[in-house]
Amino acid sequence: MSAQAPLLSPVLVLNASYEPINVCAARRALVLVLKGVARAEEVHSHHLRASRAHYPVPSVIRLLHYRRIPHRTRALSRKNILLRDRNTCQYCGTVCPAQALTLDHVVPRSRGGRSSWENLVACCRACNHRKSDRLLSEAELTLLRDPRPFNLHTSRHLIRMMGRSDEKWRKYLFF
Repeated sequence: MSAQAPLLSPVLVLNASYEPINVCAARRALVLVLKGVARAEEVHSHHLRASRAHYPVPSVIRLLHYRRIPHRTRALSRKNILLRDRNTCQYCGTVCPAQALTLDHVVPRSRGGRSSWENLVACCRACNHRKSDRLLSEAELTLLRDPRPFNLHTSRHLIRMMGRSDEKWRKYLFF
């Protein structure tokens, strides 16, 4: 494991009320702790070594002051579409790394389809090539799940899924 890898590991961010609100990189979490904005609730076995001190790399941090989180929608972006679809081709079900996936317009743009949450899906290159510029019925393809906007429920579900891989997160997440 490289020296950078522990600083890139995911960290669960809790509000002052212990409500899970986000996931960030360990580097950002460590900065928040050192600035006095947050407190480390759980730590990894890794340490960041500086010339005069060493700091445990956090796994879970809690903000010291309550932050009101406004209801907001996520930006429509490739990253968020892949996150919503869990890096899974929505036609064949293959899980791929982000670099191997493309975005597909369910209703092609040439046929009036828009770039929206409801019309964009993650798709492997083979299925995208197979579908080409056709409708699902013409290409004889079906979607695994209907595409929906990314919402608060989706965000919390993804945080819970990520929490299954880190035992230290479990007591802060409601399964």
